[in-house]
This record gives sequence, structure tokens and C-alpha cells, in this order.
Amino acid sequence: MKNIQFTRATTSKELQEIIALQQQNISNNISPEEKKKEGFVTLQHTFELLEQMNNACPHCIAKANDTVIGYALVMKPSFKDTIKALEPLFDEIQNLVPRYKNYIIMGQICIAKEYRGLGIFKKLYHFYKDELSYQYDCLITEVASINARSLNAHQAVGFTTLKTYQEKDITWHIMIWDWV
Repeated sequence: MKNIQFTRATTSKELQEIIALQQQNISNNISPEEKKKEGFVTLQHTFELLEQMNNACPHCIAKANDTVIGYALVMKPSFKDTIKALEPLFDEIQNLVPRYKNYIIMGQICIAKEYRGLGIFKKLYHFYKDELSYQYDCLITEVASINARSLNAHQAVGFTTLKTYQEKDITWHIMIWDWV
């Protein structure tokens, strides 16, 4: 794993590679068996939105052979009105997180299938913390209960569940990783 670099996204090529990796792992593009075994991502981002988010605070990525093989999207709270599917999360955060806490949202995390099980998920999150903890008190995300692999992986990193809520037929865990 010595040839894997952890860095921040800076090029259009890297953003396009994030979108390609996202497409390979989006919930509607994989079988129920694969979802259960490997996990999945829920949201699909446009290049324009991904670029706006990256301009506000660059995404954290893992690269091998100059190709993105993992990503953790960074979303500032100012993006709360840009993704309709995340409105319930932002509504809940306003009630759960004290106003004095300066937080950042983990917009989505994904590792390429052939690189899973190598500790990249955890290393990518620790890189995220190293890069952003000087500016933020905590990192918040949400994970669907049916995505057991992701839920367990987040808990192993240090996330704890603040609250669960139901949105349509999905139970969501709002999770926080306190850096202070």
C-alpha cells in the first residue's frame, strides 16, 4: 500500500474520477447482494456541484498510479440548500449540534472495490481529520441502517450515532466524529 497517496482534489480529472467511482457504487447500479456485502453510495453528484463543493473546501482523495481509488467528499454547511435529499439531515443537525460547534459534513465516502480491505477507508478518514481538524470541531455524516458495512466502518473510525430518524422507508443514523 506504499504507492497510495492521500491528498486533496485539485483537478477536473480528479473530480471526473470521483464521479466515475461514484457511478460504479451507486445504489441503483449494484445488486442487492453486492449492496449487503460491499456497501453502496446513495447520492449522485453532478460535476458542477462536486466542483462547487471542492472550490469551497477541497475533497479528500486516495490515489494509486495517479488515479482516484477512494474519496471522502467535503461539504460545508453552507451547501444545505443545494441537495434536496440532504435537507432532513441539515434540519436534524440544527437541533442536535450546539451552535458553538464548528462542524463540517462528510458528503460521501467510497473506496474502489479492488482496494477495499486494505485500511484505506480508515486512512482516508484520518487524513480528513488531519487536514480539517484545525478548522472544525467535528465531522458529521449520515449512514443508512441497511448499509451495515458502512455503519460498522464508521463506528470503527470513531463515529458515534447522535440520532436515528426515518425518511420514507429508510432509517438513517446521524453520526458525529468529535475532534476536540
